[in-house]
Amino acid sequence: MCGIVGAVSQRNIVPILVEGLKRLEYRGYDSCGVAVHQTGELKRARSTSRVADLDANIRADGIAAATGIAHTRWATHGAPEVHNAHPHFSAGPGGHPEHTGFGELDGAASSAARARIGLVHNGIIENHDELRAELQAKGYTFASQTDTEVIAHLVHHLYDGDLLDAVQRALPRLRGAYAIAVFCRDEPQRVVGARAGSPLVLGVGKGENFLASDAMALAGVTDQIVYLEEGDVVDLQLGKTWITARDANGRYGAVQRPVRTVHAHSGAAELGPYRHYMQKEIFEQPRAIADTLDAVAGVSPELFGDGAYRAFKAVDRVLILACGTSYYSGSTARYWLESIAGIPTTVEIASEYRYRDSVPDPRTLVVTISQSGETADTIAALKHARGLGMAHTLTICNVATSAMVRECAMAYITRAGVEIGVASTKAFTTQLVGLYLLTLALAQSRGRLTDAQEAEHLKALRHLPVAVQAVLALEPQVIAWSEDFARREHALFLGRGLHYPIALEGALKLKEISYIHAEAYPAGELKHGPLALVTEQMPVVTVAPNDALLEKLKSNMQEVRARGGQLYVFADADSHIENSPGVHVIRMPEHYGALSPILHVVPLQLLAYHTACARGTDVDKPRNLAKSVTVE
Repeated sequence: MCGIVGAVSQRNIVPILVEGLKRLEYRGYDSCGVAVHQTGELKRARSTSRVADLDANIRADGIAAATGIAHTRWATHGAPEVHNAHPHFSAGPGGHPEHTGFGELDGAASSAARARIGLVHNGIIENHDELRAELQAKGYTFASQTDTEVIAHLVHHLYDGDLLDAVQRALPRLRGAYAIAVFCRDEPQRVVGARAGSPLVLGVGKGENFLASDAMALAGVTDQIVYLEEGDVVDLQLGKTWITARDANGRYGAVQRPVRTVHAHSGAAELGPYRHYMQKEIFEQPRAIADTLDAVAGVSPELFGDGAYRAFKAVDRVLILACGTSYYSGSTARYWLESIAGIPTTVEIASEYRYRDSVPDPRTLVVTISQSGETADTIAALKHARGLGMAHTLTICNVATSAMVRECAMAYITRAGVEIGVASTKAFTTQLVGLYLLTLALAQSRGRLTDAQEAEHLKALRHLPVAVQAVLALEPQVIAWSEDFARREHALFLGRGLHYPIALEGALKLKEISYIHAEAYPAGELKHGPLALVTEQMPVVTVAPNDALLEKLKSNMQEVRARGGQLYVFADADSHIENSPGVHVIRMPEHYGALSPILHVVPLQLLAYHTACARGTDVDKPRNLAKSVTVE
């Protein structure tokens, strides 16, 4: 969602800041900005356009400095408008910078002679309302609706000549997730960074130092990277840095962190600041989705290879073959294929399909789904279908050189990158993206997709990286739930419609890596058996998008509460499901229509991951499981 770059040097670092923002654009953003320490004051430029437009304005206005910070933002608190864009300034109580942002021209540079503190921030500060009221009572004026400006004013309030000390005193007041970079008018050539819940790296140069939310932002500047750990505070100055961490008594002391040589474009297997590869891969999903969509300029059968147009015209049904997580992506796609493309669809577990008598139809499009492209059961099922005379074959796969791709006539290659964790995350969501594109292409070939509808679907797809990043910001709330789940031995997952397969995927993730027994059911099936399992000891996870089935789902939730069950609900913002005794709600950032399953699966992945961490299991290598199942 958001990206940070900061630098302290003896040269003009503005081009480095801007290039860093460009490298972080894959995260998705709706505003961007740069602030520097120039001629004794803080100057900034902010824009709701692209980084390239911001760069042009910076060049035109002659912004140049040796110390600065930069940011790309996706709006959470406050609309995507210039006055809400980062960096944020604080000029102290009783006043505000000469340019508050409300009158600031989009992309234009502004001087803020009265501003003392400048700050950029990734994450969400949960107690921002409380802090805002406190600071307003002290005379601080707020120029934005963001939670970030609260931090800037808080640091200003605590500043007494030492920026590091002010930041260290401010951090214990913050609840939520953050990565921040702060600088001060009174201390040129100094930037302080801190992280808790959001990644931040230190780049070590020769006589200069850098901060970034991702090592990729510093590619070509330095390959000497320090991955800051949870709770670290780093003090960047010319040619030297100090990293401090707070001890159990709340006192900060110096700590050592290893310096690693990182080649940003070839470091797919680098764990970086994450505890496990699974966590890394969950957080890589916005980029993986963006990469998977990178070459998609429009909807057409040719996205799936030469000959796809003729093949799509020749089929009138779809058979999906897959295993495990890929089976659930296919199950989700069935809803899309039938409702959007109007084509009858069957989804089969590959290991079962070839061992039963089925009725072949040569006008069937056989679709296989596999992360590795080497899944033995799926390859065997594909060959069986082809042996029955079904020659139209297509695969959704993450490895272009795999056996599955070679065996199929058509393919869509997802670009999830290397996925090391056994429990699939980014491969699953990119499979869903590929399957959605397949749905649209089939709908187009069947005359069911107008130009206007195509444009709307593509717009929604391109917004997905940003939307997923917003869901990832819910991680602190999910962590709180995981502490309760870690004490359980059973869990029930509920969903309806196209979110039922997402409930199945959530249950699979939980059992795979935490070893908690979990089952998923269509919520309407509760009264036909699963309700017998519901007690106050059985957590019931509910996927609750604001769709046509929401009212039915609410009735099913009441059935759980009537039996004393504890509900854990992932609800869309406008679903009108509130926290109450026995009902725990995490509110999703937005409703996303047909693509909602891609958003709703992300917190289920996080829940499984953090529950497994709390139970101390081997997250990346769960017992008895392998990443690529190449045996039957």
